[in-house]
Amino acid sequence: MKKLICLLLALSMTALLLAGCGSAPAATDETGDAADTAAADNGANEGSAEGSAQSDMAYVQEKGVLVVGITEFEPMDYKDADGNWIGFDADMAKAFAESLGVEVEFTVIDWDNKILELDGKTIDCVWNGMTLTEDVLAAMECSNAYCNNAQVVIVPADKADQYQTVESLADLNFAVETGSAGEAEVSALNLSYTPVVDQATALMEVAAGTCDAAVIDSLMAAAMVGEGTGYADLTYTVGLNSEEYGVGFRKGSDLAEALNQFFASIYADGTMSSLAETYGVQAALIAQ
Repeated sequence: MKKLICLLLALSMTALLLAGCGSAPAATDETGDAADTAAADNGANEGSAEGSAQSDMAYVQEKGVLVVGITEFEPMDYKDADGNWIGFDADMAKAFAESLGVEVEFTVIDWDNKILELDGKTIDCVWNGMTLTEDVLAAMECSNAYCNNAQVVIVPADKADQYQTVESLADLNFAVETGSAGEAEVSALNLSYTPVVDQATALMEVAAGTCDAAVIDSLMAAAMVGEGTGYADLTYTVGLNSEEYGVGFRKGSDLAEALNQFFASIYADGTMSSLAETYGVQAALIAQ
């Protein structure tokens, strides 16, 4: 009886060993096959994802139009007597769109919502004398800087001698474009201000006497106020900072690098300088 039990135990052990030895290769093969299948599936998925991913440039070229977000801002973007958008930025945007093989469309935006407009794809870029602030650089894919600028104080010309220093501005109420570099400057100085829709409106507020002063871009001030302009009774006094302009696209957009290359080409052949002279901003131009 003991021998039988021992024999049965021995046979059982042998069967278990054989089963174990036989199953190991099978398990390895199955695991290998599963791994190969998974890898193939992953590769297919990655390929599919890459195939479906579309660059921003391809997106714009496919729809056939570059939608440019702007505000009315002479000499960068403004309308001529026939209602057509012109200006240093507008003319460059037209030329860039042509280089991409698409039409250009200008859309007036709420400057405070420019990032939302970009991300929502209601516009493809912000090209309107946009200051390259830290917030802008963090939220957008930006071009290289192409123009120098500053924020300057606008006051009635007959009061200009009273406001020649930052300290002299303390009791004034300013009109500033909401979401602009001008708003950031007056806020940092703890000055009283009224937000308005754009810089043109800020000038109107000062001319009407509803605000004491405004802060706008120096390039706009040079074109819009003083003798020979529509605001001959206004002038600019204190400069509050120095800054640079750039063009903003959606974060990660390949259009920013395409524009950098375009800037380099039109700077090299003199086109950028010629356009700058047309609109009186040649002194602010940055070499590309």
